[in-house]
Amino acid sequence: MPLLNVIIMVLLTQRVMPGCRLQGKVQLPDMSKAGDFVLGGIFTFRTGYRGSVPTFQTLPNPPACLDINVREFKFAQTMFFAIEEINQNHAVLPNHTLGYKIYNSCGITNIIKSAIDLANGQREITDERNCTVADTALAILGHSASAPTVAFARIMGRFQIPVISHFATCACLSNREEFPSLFRTVPSDLYQSKALANLIKLFGWTWVGALSNKNDYGIYGVSTFIQAAQEEGVCIEYYLAFEQTDAPDDLTKVIETLKYSTSKVVVAFMSHREVNVLATELYKRNITGLQWVGTDTWITDPSLADTEGNSILVGSLGFVVKNAKIPGLEAHLRRLNPSQFPKSQFVRDFWEDIHAKKPCSGSEDLQDVQSYFTDVSELRFINNVYKSVYAVAHVVHNLVTCEKRKGPFDNGSCADGKQIQPWQLLHYLQNIDFTTNEGERVTFDPNGDSPARYELVNLQRVTSGTMHVATVGVFDATLPSDRQITMNGEPIVWVGSSRTVPVSVCSESCPPGKRKLLLKRKPICCYDCEISNITDSTECLKCLPDYWPNTRGDMCILKETEFLAHAEIMGITLTFFALLGVILTTMVTLVYFHFRETPIVRANNSELRFLLLFSLTLCFLCSLNFIGRPSEWSCMLRHTVFGITFVLCISCVLGKTMVVLMAFRASLPGSNVMKWFGPTQQRLSVLVFTLIQVVICIIWLKIKTPFPFKNMDYYKEKIILEWYIGILAILCFILAFLARKLPDNFNEAKFITFSMLMFCAVWITFIPAYVSSPGKFTVAVEIFAIQALSYGLLFCIFIPKCYIILLRPGQNAKRHLMGKTQDI
Repeated sequence: MPLLNVIIMVLLTQRVMPGCRLQGKVQLPDMSKAGDFVLGGIFTFRTGYRGSVPTFQTLPNPPACLDINVREFKFAQTMFFAIEEINQNHAVLPNHTLGYKIYNSCGITNIIKSAIDLANGQREITDERNCTVADTALAILGHSASAPTVAFARIMGRFQIPVISHFATCACLSNREEFPSLFRTVPSDLYQSKALANLIKLFGWTWVGALSNKNDYGIYGVSTFIQAAQEEGVCIEYYLAFEQTDAPDDLTKVIETLKYSTSKVVVAFMSHREVNVLATELYKRNITGLQWVGTDTWITDPSLADTEGNSILVGSLGFVVKNAKIPGLEAHLRRLNPSQFPKSQFVRDFWEDIHAKKPCSGSEDLQDVQSYFTDVSELRFINNVYKSVYAVAHVVHNLVTCEKRKGPFDNGSCADGKQIQPWQLLHYLQNIDFTTNEGERVTFDPNGDSPARYELVNLQRVTSGTMHVATVGVFDATLPSDRQITMNGEPIVWVGSSRTVPVSVCSESCPPGKRKLLLKRKPICCYDCEISNITDSTECLKCLPDYWPNTRGDMCILKETEFLAHAEIMGITLTFFALLGVILTTMVTLVYFHFRETPIVRANNSELRFLLLFSLTLCFLCSLNFIGRPSEWSCMLRHTVFGITFVLCISCVLGKTMVVLMAFRASLPGSNVMKWFGPTQQRLSVLVFTLIQVVICIIWLKIKTPFPFKNMDYYKEKIILEWYIGILAILCFILAFLARKLPDNFNEAKFITFSMLMFCAVWITFIPAYVSSPGKFTVAVEIFAIQALSYGLLFCIFIPKCYIILLRPGQNAKRHLMGKTQDI
């Protein structure tokens, strides 16, 4: 029974499904040509499309492709030209021909479907049991964009079908694990990203912005650039990703960022579609002054010539593959006619478009038409298509002509020339090495990439329909990093048609004499400048103690030694007043000596008066010791001599005051005070007070010996407060105050009191002025204080008496001194 059931089931199945039945039809190529070996090609002849959202219940309708993309059609025509040239070349694939299947696909879904159709290629049904015979393309050429190539190359790699791209530059495609069958005749963006970072550094730009597409090409490319740029010390102010199909708010965000950013250089890893949108919007908003640095996907794209804001892009710099010449290509392009592709609707649309959309009569040609399609002056990526076709042709040639002992397959076998399989091409593609007719060598590295050699181009003029691109340098990744970019001396047109290199830095360079001081929460390119000796140094110049930086801050020079010199105006002025004080004191001494027998001189111990005048002379002279270059001896003598001589002055004044006070106290009945304070006691008191000051000075010299001090910290110094002199002065003031009610004709208490008040005022103001005065002004303040005190004593105690002696001789009498008159 089981066997019978099986037989019945088989019979029923054969009755229901006789033979085989196709579940659907593959998409037909837009252009095709038969040959012994067929190459597939995927190009996007139209830019942009309209598609419906899939419901996953029915098969979606094919997307409606929009604007004509002349560049892509030119790529396809270059592929046709290369195949025809090879078919006529007896040195490559003799007795064999190459054919092609070209798919015109827009939209990533349709592109993937085209790749699968090339892998599943079908021939006519041969019988009911075999619906189709496999007609797989040996290799697929394309695509021009990285994102679609990533999508279908990953699938083709699983079937070991070679994919050769002429324009997909994403660094992600170098991953051999994900894309084992992908090869490229265009260098990886890994090298272009590093080349752009080197270019940014070459022109001194350290503060730049970055834009990219939201696809793998843009994200991988800009990420590699940012990493390489940061290694070169370049900072990225912002990074934004943008797509042409994004919402208007996303475009506004990008435009606002460009408008308000401080960086003036924009690195764009984008397709020409996004650059067109941005340039148009910037032009409408009158946002100018941005230096664009681009990639090969847009820097030479002819569609920029038709951009509304194409003037925004004048001055753009970017790397593109080397330009080339392909003899015979122009003639091939001009021979194009719709009759060559009678089934292609696109060719008919293109033909009408290139003839200004006029109805065609059938007699039109391209012999006299000047357009981008017939222009062969820029064949950079077109040459990559040309090399791709030749690479496959050389590989198939090696497979067909291979001798058995040289084969790379099992047991050293070769491929069957009549049944070559796509996977058999991979070994030969990986090891391909040939030179084109123009002398260009074609090889692939282990990742399937071509050697990285670029031309640096400058977009110097863009008008409606035309672009002028000048080659201003070259980049060769095989050279040492410091010699990879070479400029050829061609003048560069910068943004705004300027001839001056734009500046794009966060902070201006620190010149010699300044160093970088990084700012908090800012990139390393943003900094303040301090002292250093080289441009953009991060270290500060350290000078020896006796040296300091010059005005530029780029070297250390010997510090000038500052002191109060005799020859400068301040020194001359202070010297003058010191000598004037000595002269006045000497004149007073001579007057007193001449009139020494008069009552006013004899009164009140004339010996103390002459001793006081001598000490005042020494005070005026000791101030001269403060002027001039300090030495160890002058440092020791300055304060000690002044301290001792001024104590001598105050001691004499104190003795005079005590004599007057004691004399009037002795006149009281029963008082014998004067015997305790006679001339001997007065001399002894002056000597004791002076000796005390001498002892203080000796102790000070022993404990804290003064010496010339080089002030390295903004004139910070210490002073010795003459506290002992202050005690004596206060004592004088107290005694003079007690004697204020004594007879005025004899009494000097008022003058002594005034002189001591002046003493206190001078010292109270001297201390803060001394501490706050820098350098030589400290010394000047001290000299001023000494002279003020000396002049105070001279004018308060002696000048009034000299006035009486010289101008009022009638008052210089004993009877007048003993009277109680008020007219001294």
